[in-house]
Amino acid sequence: MIPIIDAHHHIWRQADLPWLQGPMVARIFGPYEPIRRDYPIAEYLADIKSSHVVGSVYVQTNWAKDRALEEAAWVQSVADTEGWPHAIVGYADLLDDGAPQTLRALARIPRVRGIRMQLHWHENPLYRFAAAPDVMNGALFRKNFAHVAGNNLSFDLQVFTSQMKDAANLAAAFPGVTFVLQHAGMLEDKSTEGRASWQEGMKRLADQPNIVNKLSGLGTFIQRNDPSHIGDVIHEAARIFGSDRCLFGSNFPIEKLWTTYAELVSAHRAALSIYDPKEQLALLHGNARRVYKLDVTARR
Repeated sequence: MIPIIDAHHHIWRQADLPWLQGPMVARIFGPYEPIRRDYPIAEYLADIKSSHVVGSVYVQTNWAKDRALEEAAWVQSVADTEGWPHAIVGYADLLDDGAPQTLRALARIPRVRGIRMQLHWHENPLYRFAAAPDVMNGALFRKNFAHVAGNNLSFDLQVFTSQMKDAANLAAAFPGVTFVLQHAGMLEDKSTEGRASWQEGMKRLADQPNIVNKLSGLGTFIQRNDPSHIGDVIHEAARIFGSDRCLFGSNFPIEKLWTTYAELVSAHRAALSIYDPKEQLALLHGNARRVYKLDVTARR
């Protein structure tokens, strides 16, 4: 069986996350009571046990902004003890004057490979994260983004269709940075017009050779594990980006709200079964290993 590198998952301690404390705040993925608790690496390893996952990438989980370094250091300590995860995508506030110092400090943490600052904005307030749709165009953001490149970090890019033109321009302005598009461009409008707009935006992003596409979080807007939907998104994304620029991510434990890890992987493997073994290996393993510069020696 082709081994998997999970390029997008989380672990957390509830006490560290403001959004998991107090009254439940509406989130893009719907009600989340079952995951308002610790999700430690031991549980993640139990979840992946039967799925032939050989490596993983942790992606930041929105600790308080002033604790970005503490978050990455904690995940590094978990990796030092458990051997997992194999890479870390941390957080830096690129609208903060102290971002250059944060980025330099993050780059010194051994398993940090990149950062994510969520830029997605939507007319629907429930889908909105950033304060404005065009944050990435601001002078301070661009000034600080130069330090992402200067510290040899990647950038996990999270935007909606309406922001893809600006995102493509950002990638063009920083050709030395690898941009990892989150959740296959977050297709939330599956109408004929919505899908056409998403395809157009994805093509615009794919025109930038430094953008790769992460096949993760595909259940976010339908809140279920739907093999047909997963297959549709994977095939269209692979057609646009090519099989050498797409990589798998589970988005666990978020997807655990409606499925198991084994069922999620099964749906992805079924969708990928039409590709030849070399392409499947790239999509499930090789591309993530290259993009996140992984030295994956662990085997399950």
